[in-house]
Amino acid sequence: MTLTRLTASACAALWLTAAVAAAADRQIIFVVRHAERADAGSPDAKMMGADPSLSAMGKARADRLAAILRVAQVGHIFTTELRRTRETAAPLAAATHLDIVSLPVTDVDGLVARLSDAHGTSLVVGHSNTVPEILKKLGVPGSVSVADDDFDDLFVVVKAAGGEVTLVRLKY
Repeated sequence: MTLTRLTASACAALWLTAAVAAAADRQIIFVVRHAERADAGSPDAKMMGADPSLSAMGKARADRLAAILRVAQVGHIFTTELRRTRETAAPLAAATHLDIVSLPVTDVDGLVARLSDAHGTSLVVGHSNTVPEILKKLGVPGSVSVADDDFDDLFVVVKAAGGEVTLVRLKY
């Protein structure tokens, strides 16, 4: 990832957040897939089992996400119960002094219900197979797919009080 691409994504996300945050009748939800996990071929793979940590590259990406969203006034952070989603959200949670709310990976309906009750701006960290379902249940029109090797999407969902949902797909 080039610095220009990162800067452009960061500026776009922050501009959108600032523009929409001015209107109290809107909700912003940032949705990302967890960052790169430790490779199954790593020396620690057997100790991690089915719940691996982030790789060094993944930890760097989690730090970039925190740097981008640090000023976005995120008030809620939701992840699954799996380590890689919690580790992706951890740098932002530490920077903003927010608790991470972890829900079962299979409970997308419960997550969407929690988001409906949340006011302001939220971050959701999911998986390649749950992010499209989350976006659909948030009312995003059309279908979205996330490839197994795609870790740099930053989805910005803007929900207006009237029910209109807008999606912006950025890279970070």
